[in-house]
Amino acid sequence: MSDLPRKAVTRTAKLAALPLGFAGRATWGLGKRIGGKSAEIVGRELQQRTADQLFKVLGELKGGAMKLGQALSVFESALPEEVAGPYRAALTKLQEAAPPMPTRTVHSVLEERLGEKWRELFLEFEDKPSAAASIGQVHRAVWHDGREVAVKVQYPGAGQALLSDLNQLSRFARLLGPLVPGMDIKPLITELRDRVSEELDYALEAQAQREHAEEFADDPDVLVPGVVHQSDQVLVTEWIGGIPLADVISDGTAEQRDRAGQLLARFLFSGPARTGLLHADPHPGNFRLVPVGSAGADPDGADLYGEGGDGEGGAVAPWRLGVLDFGTVDRLPGGLPSTIGESLRMTIDGQAEAVYELLREEGFVKETIDLDPDAVLDYLLPIIEPAQADEFTFTRGWIRGQAARIADVRSPAHQLGKQLNLPPSYLLIHRVTLSTIGVLCQLGATVRLRHELEEWLPGFLADAPAEAEEEAGA
Repeated sequence: MSDLPRKAVTRTAKLAALPLGFAGRATWGLGKRIGGKSAEIVGRELQQRTADQLFKVLGELKGGAMKLGQALSVFESALPEEVAGPYRAALTKLQEAAPPMPTRTVHSVLEERLGEKWRELFLEFEDKPSAAASIGQVHRAVWHDGREVAVKVQYPGAGQALLSDLNQLSRFARLLGPLVPGMDIKPLITELRDRVSEELDYALEAQAQREHAEEFADDPDVLVPGVVHQSDQVLVTEWIGGIPLADVISDGTAEQRDRAGQLLARFLFSGPARTGLLHADPHPGNFRLVPVGSAGADPDGADLYGEGGDGEGGAVAPWRLGVLDFGTVDRLPGGLPSTIGESLRMTIDGQAEAVYELLREEGFVKETIDLDPDAVLDYLLPIIEPAQADEFTFTRGWIRGQAARIADVRSPAHQLGKQLNLPPSYLLIHRVTLSTIGVLCQLGATVRLRHELEEWLPGFLADAPAEAEEEAGA
């Protein structure tokens, strides 16, 4: 059996130590204040020590602990540099790896789910995992027909560990809040907990991945590996190699960063429009830059764009975005709500009153509350500003400034944020959007976001359907 349930006592003890550590550091901070240190310096030291313990514990555990760590990792760019710097490597590690489960456990799961002769399904099977995540790990193999495949094996007891960890983490979510300025951790943990059953269901994941693979087959920009075989606790898909997005973030060229950022934005907005599904786990471990015409090998020193720039109106860009892990998706049969596009368009045009009324109709502003429409627009600046320009460069400095503005309890933006409401149907869309912005800031990518919005976001272009009808009738 997996080490997850067997070490439940150890897991509980490690997680329980987090709030005790927070309390101890608070006492230490009070002593420093009494000793004459400024509140700002003491606050930074507390934040740094808290982050140190949190990411160390989350990095050692699978289950919900690692899931939270992965979700938080996309907001690393919003952390102050003195905190983010020392822990960037730990956060990246959370995106790509975790301690593997024993080989005998992997074989036991494969035998139980694929049959006693499971080895006959493969020409080759690597016992050492190539990647590990919160509920399972991936092994590289060769399917019996010669295709290179990725075999995802679910940890026995993963569901129990996920729920146990997230329930325990939710009890002291308030203490984690200061780590990511302007973000309320508790709703994030609640949402992760609510989606446990979906993520554990490999049949649902296989269905979502098939739909994406079919829609994006032969797409010049996005590569989704096809599903080869699926059963309870085992999912076999085509293997894709390429450069992990975490490596692009740490060592990529400016061209690679920009290309990855553009394709990430394109996939975020085109996916729901083309499949009716929103990929809802946008941390860097789930993406690759894959050479066009190849399923794997990384071309050393390849010219990224050639003479055609980014492949639009010129030569085809030699990189596609490889997308992995469809365990968490939001089902949007009509694509993203047109309200998002309409309100964003009117926001860019400065129509504060019209935006305010639309948000009130959708439930973002409760009927019992009156807010300043201009202040609402100011609060939405992190989403508005990148869509206003033809090109926008996402940077850590920019997102830190936005996060600090919203986190400052003295600021109007902070007070307004406490009064706004997020309707349940928008919860996942909101998190995915903010998470994607966080990854774009990690990349430091220059992106033509407005181009993607015009192409894929319903309601963003005013009267587009009517214009098309007029042209057709001309």
